[in-house]
Amino acid sequence: MLPRDRTEPFRSASPLELLFDLVFVVAVSQASDSLHELVSDGHVGQGVLAYLMVFFAIWWAWMNFTWFASAFDTDDWAYRVLTIAQMGGVLVLAAGVHEAMAAYDFTLVTWGYVIMRFAMVTQWLRAAASDPGSRRTALFFAVGITIVQLLWLARLYLFDTMWQFVTFFMLVLAEIMVPVVAERQGRTAWHPHHIADRYGCFTLIVLGESVLASATAIFQARGQGTHALALVGLAAAGLVIVAGMWWLYFVREQGDYLAKIDRGFGFGYAHYVIFASAGAVSSGIGAAVDVATGHTALAASAASFVLTVPVTAFMLALWVIMLRPQVRRATSAIVIGLAVLVLVSAYLPAASIAATAALVAAAVLVVEVDARRHP
Repeated sequence: MLPRDRTEPFRSASPLELLFDLVFVVAVSQASDSLHELVSDGHVGQGVLAYLMVFFAIWWAWMNFTWFASAFDTDDWAYRVLTIAQMGGVLVLAAGVHEAMAAYDFTLVTWGYVIMRFAMVTQWLRAAASDPGSRRTALFFAVGITIVQLLWLARLYLFDTMWQFVTFFMLVLAEIMVPVVAERQGRTAWHPHHIADRYGCFTLIVLGESVLASATAIFQARGQGTHALALVGLAAAGLVIVAGMWWLYFVREQGDYLAKIDRGFGFGYAHYVIFASAGAVSSGIGAAVDVATGHTALAASAASFVLTVPVTAFMLALWVIMLRPQVRRATSAIVIGLAVLVLVSAYLPAASIAATAALVAAAVLVVEVDARRHP
């Protein structure tokens, strides 16, 4: 298991990586559906907090595999078997998402997460045994991940619910610090264009949940009579929002930018906001559908915020990470202004989703013009 060539041309996601991503579709779908359910029942605070906690486990496990694969993907039988073992962990995690979000019972989520992470430890030990140049870094990763996983398991069985909640955030910090400390021993040979491609793949996964929400609105419109026209309008606006978010994400090539700055922590870590907010947009569309059909305890104004907050978060995070360094100041100012207007549009519940769609489309127009005038 030797490091890959960082200058390898045309490096993109492998078939195994794409299969790996498909398993995460299940976990993301469970998290989005559970958020929608809790929000529609009026438990907005619980739903949002639990969603962010569960999404950390999904995102962090995916991200750690992705960066390791970028540096050490050998695609031999042992690598494939360990990757499939991680996929099994994802399915266990997905099975526990609803209980975690509805009742803060993180038992299944934790075990699924730990299965994935211990498989990752085995991969790092292979790298340490195979490549003397990467040995110190790989061992730091393996030891650090192992210690934190043991603490995750101890947290389940040694603490009550309150202390499990408190220690969750402490262990999140510990997880985040493991790569920071390990990479200081020697940087792994991650490939900038491969990383950009992989992050693009996961963005498509989370946006796909919102496409499904728009499609569901159309399905529900059949036979709804008085609600049919409103549901079709919601579906159309939802599709425009999702397409606009996709357009904003992919309007600029990120591989060359990553190669230029030669740093990955900011890009990798800040994508949590992009991924989590994109995944939550489907709940916002679903909440709008529930309001239109009268199947929710949520007020129309509150439902508007369920949609506009994640769209605003997505636009602002995208600007910070990907657009700000590559567009003109005037373009940046307009994008920020449009993102703020998306949030403000929640105060017009009757027109919120249509206004959001129009504002996202306007942002697409602005960045597309900038990209064409200043490649």
